[in-house]
Amino acid sequence: MKNFKILYAEDDETLAFLTKDNLEQNNYEVTHCSNGKKSLEVFKEEEFDICILDIMMPKMDGFELAEEIRKIDIDVPIIFLSAKTLKEDRIKGLRLGADDYLVKPFSIEELLLKIEIFLKRSQKNSLDKKSIYEIGKYQFDTKNFILFNENEKVGLTQREAELLKLFLDNKNLVLKRQQILNSLWGDDDYFMGRSLDVFISRLRKILANEKGIAIENLHGIGFRFIM
Repeated sequence: MKNFKILYAEDDETLAFLTKDNLEQNNYEVTHCSNGKKSLEVFKEEEFDICILDIMMPKMDGFELAEEIRKIDIDVPIIFLSAKTLKEDRIKGLRLGADDYLVKPFSIEELLLKIEIFLKRSQKNSLDKKSIYEIGKYQFDTKNFILFNENEKVGLTQREAELLKLFLDNKNLVLKRQQILNSLWGDDDYFMGRSLDVFISRLRKILANEKGIAIENLHGIGFRFIM
């Protein structure tokens, strides 16, 4: 199972040690930086699942850091930690794109709960956003059943679009014929099988000129979408 990666920016070394230790005990992979400038450099070099940022830091404060992070990644969850209790500071942090704001001293249990909530939300958003796929010169809009590029637009039926998405989600893997039928129709009825052959023929025709892309027929087994 994946260990989620946290960028933790905090200049208080004692607090940072205790918080990092608690997070790591809960199976998070934590990268700690003691100033905003270093945090930004690290963020540019690595991918993180969530950022936890102190506000009062040397070289670049948390507000500035969050602003720069949002220029790079609009979606990564950001939680501010601060001794500042003014409403104006909370509002400023949220306007900069933070997801939440915890006032020091905070409980590690509350921080862990918020991390869990925002990671779940972030994962769901990532799955929901996977509606556009790149296929050679085309982009495939799964929600509107369209293959398109700058010069043309090819409409697909709902079943053709579902079949193509199934292939893309399992590219270079063998899909058994019955497995495909069950995914699209819920059974392996003979007439549905004939429809599957028609849909595959049409997809092959549309993608015929795309180099390195093919729908391979494995006789008596099923198909493999090569890409």
